[in-house]
Amino acid sequence: MIDLRSDTVTKPDERMRKAMYKAEVGDDVYGEDPTVNRLERLAAEVLGKENALFVTSGTQGNQIAGLVHCRQGQEVIMESQAHLFLYEAAAMSALAGVQIKTLKGKRGAMNPAEVEAAIRGADIHEPETGLITLENTHNKAGGAVLPLENMREIYEIATKHQIPVHLDGARLFNAQAATGISVKKYAQYTDTVQFCLSKGLGAPVGSIIAGSDEFIKKARKWRKRLGGGLRQVGVIAAPGIIALENAERLKEDNANAKKLADGLLNIEGVVIDNEVETNIILMNLSDSGVETAVFLEQLKENGIIAGGFGPGIVRFVTNNGVSEEDINKTLKVVEKIMQA
Repeated sequence: MIDLRSDTVTKPDERMRKAMYKAEVGDDVYGEDPTVNRLERLAAEVLGKENALFVTSGTQGNQIAGLVHCRQGQEVIMESQAHLFLYEAAAMSALAGVQIKTLKGKRGAMNPAEVEAAIRGADIHEPETGLITLENTHNKAGGAVLPLENMREIYEIATKHQIPVHLDGARLFNAQAATGISVKKYAQYTDTVQFCLSKGLGAPVGSIIAGSDEFIKKARKWRKRLGGGLRQVGVIAAPGIIALENAERLKEDNANAKKLADGLLNIEGVVIDNEVETNIILMNLSDSGVETAVFLEQLKENGIIAGGFGPGIVRFVTNNGVSEEDINKTLKVVEKIMQA
């Protein structure tokens, strides 16, 4: 099967598997796993932060950030289609006891003036704003890259009001691959960052959160409370080191997505909803006369898996298991379905 559902379906390559087998390990709860320690040092250096922590998932990393930064009864500002708002099971409300304030952005980017206007806390009737979160690249906006200037403006506003900024950078390295702007430059306009090792970077499991030494000290305790204190975890941290070393490979995924999008636009009846900057394509079938469920089933019958992404929307996500040849086959199959 050609699997275009997500970049979470990536499998570790031979080099990663060998690294898992040979990984030097120790008890990470005691801070004694040398492979995890190396990964965390490397991640902190790449992001330009004082320290980093290996966590089990992007959701766990985002939630730990909320738990460290916020007090119960506070409010968190984020974009209305943010992964944190739509796809993390209301965890910030359930765990940190905060409420979410959403702002409608443009391609995932909130208007800085609207962010400043949304900051609350002076009135006794209002919650205090405890955190502002950003998402780069923005999943629901079709992998859109958050402009560096937008991040800078929001960060400066947050700093003026003494409010921390957390970046859900699950696919931040795709932004680097698309723009040539380093993840360190994006991270400079944040207090804390989360990124996934297990999406396009290709590791089998895990994410990183990074920030100040003080933040990571508190984050480590919250990870323990959430059941994320692992033992000889070097066997799954080792592929993460290789993933970081091979981040340049994401340019291939972005290029394959552009090739797929350009080819789809040449097929009658196909509409692409997003400007394809990274590795996500949102194909809109609403006016085509083709039912989304039928389209997905016909794709599957022809050896291709994609995902539904809301009414009339099919999402294709390129990843390290998808070759240029696979893209060519996908285009032929889509054309056959649309012309039937």
